[in-house]
Amino acid sequence: MESGAMYTELDLFIGGERIGSALRSGEPVLNPATGDVIGTLPHATRADLDRALETSARAFKVWKRTLAVDRAKIMRRAADILRDRQERIAQILTLEEGKPLRESRAELTLSIETLDWMADEGRRSYGRVIPGHTPDARVLAVREPVGPVAAFTPWNFPALTTLRKISGALGAGCSIILKAAEETPGTAVEIARAFEDAGLPDGVLQLVFGVPADVSEYLLASDVIRKISFTGSTRVGQNLAAMAASRSIRFTMELGGHAPVLVFPDADIDKAVELMGGFKYRNAGQVCVAPTRFFVHEDVHDRFASALTAFAANLKVGDGLDEASTMGPMANLRRVDAMQAMVEDAKRTGATITTGGERIGNAGYFFAPTVMTGVQDAARILREEPFGPIAPIMRFSGMDEVIAKANSLPFGLSSYVFTASERTARIVSQELEAGMVAVNSATVSLPQAPFGGIKSSGEGSEGGIEGLQAYTQTKLVVQQ
Repeated sequence: MESGAMYTELDLFIGGERIGSALRSGEPVLNPATGDVIGTLPHATRADLDRALETSARAFKVWKRTLAVDRAKIMRRAADILRDRQERIAQILTLEEGKPLRESRAELTLSIETLDWMADEGRRSYGRVIPGHTPDARVLAVREPVGPVAAFTPWNFPALTTLRKISGALGAGCSIILKAAEETPGTAVEIARAFEDAGLPDGVLQLVFGVPADVSEYLLASDVIRKISFTGSTRVGQNLAAMAASRSIRFTMELGGHAPVLVFPDADIDKAVELMGGFKYRNAGQVCVAPTRFFVHEDVHDRFASALTAFAANLKVGDGLDEASTMGPMANLRRVDAMQAMVEDAKRTGATITTGGERIGNAGYFFAPTVMTGVQDAARILREEPFGPIAPIMRFSGMDEVIAKANSLPFGLSSYVFTASERTARIVSQELEAGMVAVNSATVSLPQAPFGGIKSSGEGSEGGIEGLQAYTQTKLVVQQ
């Protein structure tokens, strides 16, 4: 099968109109498993962005007045359409992003469940009645949609991050301009088409692409935009937050992480290896909440390291479209080079590579699942988010020591703890500086629960009631 045979036609979606690449600049989209070009993506012009802003402002006035029950019907209709098209979209997602098909299917399932959940939760965006200051006073606190939204999504989860933002905005009554990742545009295009076919009013959801910095700066300079939602690197997110703050625009930021895993001596080692091994190498490690620093108690260190090494060595790395593949390629050649540089740096500072540590082949962007032990504090991989399939393992001897190491970085997205002790679980989950802590589990992403970090890992949450309220503002009404 040719690499482009199952891909989708790429276009912008502005004001209810699909706009192709005619008379517009663009860029190629590559299949990371082969390096082949599979499509050409059009870039929005300044005129396109102006039209998107104008249309978003008009559409917001319509959508915010649409009854919550009617908004929910359209959102659920879009969810049903996405379910009907799930297998085709999963193939598009794998083709442009690289992850195995089973992961693409699972991502879409969670994404659609998030859309369903937000459709219903939008019907329950409650305010409250407050006791008045006089017998005749009526005091209300009501929640209203904040206004048109500009949202920016990354390439590693092109369905989930896209639908988190769309569903939160639409459920709250906001219009949204989405700039999805240029590396993985096909998934976002298919999602936009599903909403179009579900009967979403023109302009409530619009999709643009272009040079990221240019598009974000242009949108955020407009008085139309009242909220931004960004998922991506800490550096870019902090720049966008500063721009938003300068205009008093509300923002949600889900930024980088460097998740510690704390394995205590009473832990179920087989379970810890199974869960963390599967999570570590999911999407070739290109996951913001992936476990990236493994702190294992000295009493069980060797057993854990041996088992995780065997787990990694037994993974089948290959094209994600091959059902037998259990790990796909990196997103691009830059990620491969970054992995190689981190491995060489760790080796220079004393680490031992127990499996992997090198690129696989010269076609596509494959890097071997890697485990390293004896990693020293000076190694880059313990300070910089690897965002790849490398698992560094370090020994620890005491609880205070390992908590200090886990909290030593500016990141605070997710953390993982394995222990049979309720007391240890309680103490460690309280002391870890992270927005999300999983104990004897790898699950931190649920439609009904908040997803977000603290410190340099972000501001605010997506998912859960918190994710809906992020797109609303509170108004006090006092009636005498």
